[in-house]
Amino acid sequence: MRNVVILGGGYGGTAIANELLEKGMPYDVSIVLIDRMPFQGLKTEYYALAAGTVSDLELRVNFPIDPRIKLMYGEVTDINMETQLIHVDGHDPLSYEWLVIGLGCTDKYHGIEGAEQYANSIQTFSAARHTYAKLNDVKPYGQVTIVGGGLSGVEVASELRESRPDLNIRILDRGAKVMSAFPGKLQDFVAEWFMEHHVEMRGHISLHKVEPGMLHDSNSGEVIHTDITVWTAGIQPVELVQRMNLPKDNTGRLVINAHHQLPDYNNVYVVGDCAALPLSPSGQAAGAQGKQIAEVLSAIWQGKTPRLGKIKLKGVLGSLGKKSGFGIMGTTPIMGRVPRMIKSGVLWRSKRHLG
Repeated sequence: MRNVVILGGGYGGTAIANELLEKGMPYDVSIVLIDRMPFQGLKTEYYALAAGTVSDLELRVNFPIDPRIKLMYGEVTDINMETQLIHVDGHDPLSYEWLVIGLGCTDKYHGIEGAEQYANSIQTFSAARHTYAKLNDVKPYGQVTIVGGGLSGVEVASELRESRPDLNIRILDRGAKVMSAFPGKLQDFVAEWFMEHHVEMRGHISLHKVEPGMLHDSNSGEVIHTDITVWTAGIQPVELVQRMNLPKDNTGRLVINAHHQLPDYNNVYVVGDCAALPLSPSGQAAGAQGKQIAEVLSAIWQGKTPRLGKIKLKGVLGSLGKKSGFGIMGTTPIMGRVPRMIKSGVLWRSKRHLG
């Protein structure tokens, strides 16, 4: 029996598994899906889990149940592409015919002393739950500091404002404004929402050290006091991918060919945050890429040449609590209640594997 081993049950890995099961596979091919958890976590919503506005049960999606797929749980510790063996903690080495690396990302701390030790993460299901416990143990009128004013930081801050109106919340960013990668209209809209809801925004902050209760700004020399720090200041591929001696882009993501394969190992595919795509990492990009990898595998099994189109994303959506949001559809900025409703609809579809 030949197998497709998928490392990681996130948006990309789950999309591949569902597409292959739906389209059909040769009778002698099966799928092995390996993940740390017995369910898919909807990572784009981890900010709400950390803020305490949803329970973790709401962000769980069951993996497909089918006689053609085997689920394995554990931490992937090593990949040997020469022997085609996967090493998973607590299991015997597993061989593969085709491999998909979709292990996701971890926080990037930019060499800032103490950041990894003392800042709180939302990059994994477990980390978001831990951050929820820490945030909601902060005493009334305590200070929460979110480092990083991009999409994740904005969503954590706004959701936490609704969850804990008693807290003092601030966002720090190296740029002049939050949401600096977005159009000016969206920047202004988010800034206005934050001012209205008493969320402090501070730009041009470049941290060089993080300590319990203190953040050190290298620009001004100021010591910024805080009760808890949440880190949303960048991501990078997981440590296992960082260790791989293979071609990578300037963000550490693995270089792939037009069929999402490693150039030197055409039976190995890379999906999601580990793959060097001309797109920003996102659940939407990973899902779209996963569907294309399933197309490639199906074509190979049928003895055909894969023909893939360019991945086109529908847009970007962000939330400002439960009643407001923002986004870009095509090139058009949208703001207010409508994008928040659209985002809720996308989440509903994601829970049901509807794309």
